[in-house]
Amino acid sequence: METTFMCDTFVVLPPHTKDGVVFGCNSHPPKGELQEVVYFPASECSDHVKCTYIEVESAGFTKAVILNKTNWMWGAEMGANECGVAIGSQPILTINTQGDHDPHVKRLLGMDLVRLGLERSSNAEEALDVMTQLLEKYGQGGSSSVHEDFCHHNSFLIADPTTAWVLETSGKHWVAHQVKSGFYNISTCISITTNIDKKSEGIEEYVKEQGLWNGEGQFNFCEIFRGDKETSNPTHSQGKELLEKLATTGNFREVNMFSILRNEESGICETRSFSTLIKGSQVSELSNSKPSIHWFTATPDPSMSVFKPFAFTPNVKISKHTVCPDDVSQPHTLYALHAEAIKKGTDVNNLLRNMEHECVLELEKLKDELKEDLSELDELMKDCVETEVKFYR
Repeated sequence: METTFMCDTFVVLPPHTKDGVVFGCNSHPPKGELQEVVYFPASECSDHVKCTYIEVESAGFTKAVILNKTNWMWGAEMGANECGVAIGSQPILTINTQGDHDPHVKRLLGMDLVRLGLERSSNAEEALDVMTQLLEKYGQGGSSSVHEDFCHHNSFLIADPTTAWVLETSGKHWVAHQVKSGFYNISTCISITTNIDKKSEGIEEYVKEQGLWNGEGQFNFCEIFRGDKETSNPTHSQGKELLEKLATTGNFREVNMFSILRNEESGICETRSFSTLIKGSQVSELSNSKPSIHWFTATPDPSMSVFKPFAFTPNVKISKHTVCPDDVSQPHTLYALHAEAIKKGTDVNNLLRNMEHECVLELEKLKDELKEDLSELDELMKDCVETEVKFYR
């Protein structure tokens, strides 16, 4: 796999956090892809759902979701829902590529599964069940780029305010590991070995029939499905080292996740060129005792971008400036203005980083004061985005 497609997702749980769970993800789609941050309210619908390539049956309802997605596809690389569930996806390659498991056949994209999981779940385990049931029924496959044939299987990190699940797949088969405490990270490589808490029915029999495992010793998903397809991924091990370093205080927060996603030395944040670097980043503070806050850059390169907060409220609004026009070749307003500012080399980023810092402080205080009325958060992200637009202009 080319390093162009390296992505990373992280989660930190108690006892390393003071409250709830902190989730973070960098999205790195292929060169030339444009991303947007979009909001979809809860809805009821009995019609079939048209995903990127295929249709699936309706669940009859959808949860409200905020998504960081590539503008031409239906699904999303990462996002969150109104119940405090956050999901990030990564591409992985496996040796299981025949028949129903061929990733070149148009089926569900991993990004489609992210959105379906968010729209149809109230917690992380329910999202896991939704995604694996749809995976087993429809399979996964199709190019995740309009510019080239980039087809793959997928790995996911699913979190809620109390727990997290790691889901790794190969065709219609899958394994899952529950993270109850501590921290975990995934990248564009298989991470689950024998630490399996759930799995697809018949997976052991399948790999025996395919001659991938002789049935001796423990069933090791990574060893069986990796083969020689997967190249080494240094950002996975370095991401783990960063988590170990920053989580030891017992007070891991959103700003700590910001710093991980911005870390250039590890390669987690690539800054080689504007056309190939990280296109979007998300950090979510997932809490049962306070409003969950989701932070999005909506612009490339987190080291040159600022995180803007979003909270689900009954009357929430986001800015039109993070939504791409119907022409898939055109970026949204914020994306275009940010790109122009980077090219000019202006120092507006320092002013915006101060805005981010002030926003973190104000929200920390506000979350402790809010009760049932969340109206003060209705235009939280909208205000921040439009302030950033004014800075650029």
